[in-house]
Amino acid sequence: MNPFDYLSPDLVLNSVEQSFNLILDPQIIPFPSYINRVYGIKTDEGQDLVVKFYRPGRWSPEALEEEQNFIFDCQEAELPVIAPLPDPEGYTLGEVELGIPSGETLVYNFSVFEKKAGRVFDAEGDGDWLRLGRLLGRLHEVGRREKFNHRIKNSPGLTEKQVLKLLPLVHPDVKSEWEDIIFTSLELVKASFEGQSFHRIHGDCHRGNILNRDPQGLLLMDFDDCQMGPPVQDLWLLLPGAREECHRETVLLSEGYREFSDSGKLNWDLVEPLRFMRMVHFLTWCSSQKEDKGFDHHFPGWGTRSFWIRETEDFRDQLRRLNPD
Repeated sequence: MNPFDYLSPDLVLNSVEQSFNLILDPQIIPFPSYINRVYGIKTDEGQDLVVKFYRPGRWSPEALEEEQNFIFDCQEAELPVIAPLPDPEGYTLGEVELGIPSGETLVYNFSVFEKKAGRVFDAEGDGDWLRLGRLLGRLHEVGRREKFNHRIKNSPGLTEKQVLKLLPLVHPDVKSEWEDIIFTSLELVKASFEGQSFHRIHGDCHRGNILNRDPQGLLLMDFDDCQMGPPVQDLWLLLPGAREECHRETVLLSEGYREFSDSGKLNWDLVEPLRFMRMVHFLTWCSSQKEDKGFDHHFPGWGTRSFWIRETEDFRDQLRRLNPD
């Protein structure tokens, strides 16, 4: 059962009104978001806001507070981010409890943000890639000032734990082959991370999370997956293809980055190891959501024999990228 099945429009509106001392228009507009629930709301004075209800059990309140503190650090450094709004007592993380028929109590944390519109930023010319590099260089200069204590560290150790959780789910017809490929890949990934430094990063910095609001400039969105990780994690997801096909883009990103941060910390050799880790992470995430209502609609055939055959081939291809010799 998806915990959001119990999150009604009335509960959303009442929670925000009571916590933030607002009067809201009864209309509520759901925005696309599979992990969390995000809604457009409007005050009686016509102010457009966005409320984000975090998925129960995914992050602890301490982890959510670290996410928001990172955003505030970025705001203080004049980075283009959207910080959560405070309630009348100065708190930015609301909480509502709901008893459900099973006798359990669901706890929803939520935050309210100013609504800002924009369009996805598509990097085309050299200036666009330099611009992205500068933005992420500024972000990482802020990220290095503190560390996370309650959020994940994106490391091979985490990936190995995720692999062990996945093993019982792999179809028996391909399990031995999948296991050999995965653990061979994992040893290569571990070796590539030796001596790697970690600091606070965005964690999910793909093109969909960077909006163009010209003439105001770029806007960095959605810190939900912020983590301790290698700096290049926030850059490789922006590449239009495999690393060997994107020499121009990596040079320009690094050039823009070094205007604000140490580009020597950008280990581009981690791109393919990080791609492998992201593949494992996505499988693990799907495995934890597979009982949710609507999962089969979004991921038809997940977990079937044919699914695991395709996954095995995808991981075999990734192993070739990790070890091209």
